[in-house]
Amino acid sequence: MDIAKQYRRAPFIPSIVIRQITPILCDREIMAARVIDGGALAERIKRETTAAVRALAAEGVAVNLAAVMVGDPSAGEIYARSQARRCQEVGISYRLHTVSAAAKDPDLRSLIRDLNDDPAVTGIMLNLPLPPGFDTPAAQYCIDPYKDVEGVNPSNIGLLFYDTPIVAPCTALAVMEILKEAAVEPRGLHAVVVGQGPIAGRPVSLFLLQKMATVTNCHIATRDLYEHTRRADLLIVAVGKPAMIRAEHVKSGAVIIDVGINTIDSSGGSRKVVGDVAYEEVKEIAGVITPVPGGVGPVTVAILLRSAVQAARQQRATPRRLSG
Repeated sequence: MDIAKQYRRAPFIPSIVIRQITPILCDREIMAARVIDGGALAERIKRETTAAVRALAAEGVAVNLAAVMVGDPSAGEIYARSQARRCQEVGISYRLHTVSAAAKDPDLRSLIRDLNDDPAVTGIMLNLPLPPGFDTPAAQYCIDPYKDVEGVNPSNIGLLFYDTPIVAPCTALAVMEILKEAAVEPRGLHAVVVGQGPIAGRPVSLFLLQKMATVTNCHIATRDLYEHTRRADLLIVAVGKPAMIRAEHVKSGAVIIDVGINTIDSSGGSRKVVGDVAYEEVKEIAGVITPVPGGVGPVTVAILLRSAVQAARQQRATPRRLSG
């Protein structure tokens, strides 16, 4: 007997309970999802990036990344050391530039413009968040689009609409790289993107449209999220809310890309990193899934390094710049 139908005929079970339990009952026959190893993919991208750095060096082009940090340097010291180590692994030169938290917006923009004008600097990244009182979009707008390795300058964001970005947002590129790794062709799929942030949700939606997917965008004002996510062949979640997507939100065999990174309390008083998807329950019914940690995160870091090389290459090939 069809168990789901049996539950529907039971008059004493509320319809909301039926809606939540039916997909779970029906999906138990589905095998567990194929888990994408973001760490392995990231290592391959870094090997390719190392080769590209060496090729540029043979042509006399050095890849030099300038990171800008505003505030107490000691507070971001660990993060800066991590950036430097990752750059060193692929042969990219890295230098950290610090601005006092007591400085003003014009001081920060002046430093960025100096880095824009320095021909030895081929890439610029602005460490966020900025302290209160600083205008983040204004600072990002100052970065030369050709040196904008994170793809956050409004010029690069705008060029996404024409499918011609100089450098695209790294997180969105990481999502597309993972789909490629998983041999998922977006064309014709119903893709649902939950979260419409400027560095993940929105640019991913544009990339998917360019790949001829049918895209539904969900956000804080979306009513009945379940009704949208349950129809998704491809579900991308970038919200920042732990385990907001549960098994009942997911269609059997769907591709699940979890962009969220959240730190929560775990047993014993320790802290752990989790995504926006309830991984353990969703992986039992999804077709493909990315874990957190070990999924989108390491790929995003590797894409940033690749973008730094791309920026250096384009500056060499393109004598004319967009104004920053």
